[in-house]
Amino acid sequence: MFVTPAACLLFGERISAAFLIGLALAVGGAALVMGDSLSLSAEHIAGDGLALVTAAFYAGYFLVLRHLRSVFSTATIMTWSAVVTAIFLLPLAAASGETLIAITAFGWTILVLLALISHVGGQSLIAYAFAHLPASFSSVALLLQPTLAAVLAWLILGERLGRLQALGGALVLLGIATARRGSEAA
Repeated sequence: MFVTPAACLLFGERISAAFLIGLALAVGGAALVMGDSLSLSAEHIAGDGLALVTAAFYAGYFLVLRHLRSVFSTATIMTWSAVVTAIFLLPLAAASGETLIAITAFGWTILVLLALISHVGGQSLIAYAFAHLPASFSSVALLLQPTLAAVLAWLILGERLGRLQALGGALVLLGIATARRGSEAA
């Protein structure tokens, strides 16, 4: 919702009606996938506000990443991203009072897997894609994340998936396909 208008303004991306239909389908599908955890109420207003701020920052990250990919390689961006993030977050982590160094082999395994799967794998693939896809379409395609998370939670953790969540997943896929066709037409 934030990336598409900004990509139009900053990068001159043209947005077609088919893309907007795909975006609406994917967002609606993602809302269905979230199921019961999606609720709007006065008691959750602070959390909802923080979620919107987070979404705006995530959109900013995507837009900066899109710009940087036109100049630098994925490896360069990911390396500097990790270094700068570590420099800024280390003092905050130290101030939290939490232990910063794993003390067991299991702890180190979890840290290494998080680094490899989330940062090296996930974020690097997103950065790589930004050199080849419009920012607006990339942000829609990333709505596949909640769908995959729900499916993995079902497969690995035995969490229940209802019909509405399955319908939501199908809508996300349809929305991504529609947005892709709309991106090619624009």
